[in-house]
Amino acid sequence: MAFVKIWIHFVWTTKKRKPFMTKNAKRQMIKHIKENAIEKDIYIDSIDGGKEHLHVLISLGSKQTVSEIAQLLKGESSFWFNSENLIKKKFGWQDEYFAVSVSQSVIPRVRKYIRNQEEHHKRKSFTEEYEEFMRKYGFHEK
Repeated sequence: MAFVKIWIHFVWTTKKRKPFMTKNAKRQMIKHIKENAIEKDIYIDSIDGGKEHLHVLISLGSKQTVSEIAQLLKGESSFWFNSENLIKKKFGWQDEYFAVSVSQSVIPRVRKYIRNQEEHHKRKSFTEEYEEFMRKYGFHEK
């Protein structure tokens, strides 16, 4: 048996960062993603976000990859969202996403950050947050 604990903090956005997710739609999306994750043996520790993005803290299983998890959660959830007609327009996630490893020692802080997204975004827009992630983690836009 493999003993693996690799924490990944994912962030992904709606196409063109359109604010598609009302509070109700976001709540339903999060509920669905959690249920789908359980069916696919994906361990979601924390999940929340704003009208145009989600943050998800996941512990990878021994045979899971970052790209597989992103594909399974993003692809299936956008298909489900559209089939439920939660908004009048066609919904989709942006192809790109952030995925960074998280040390076990800062998990409580990351959980708090994810769970307080609504409060956090009263002080900082998602665009500001995005730019901060790009700088902090050394990502460069193409």
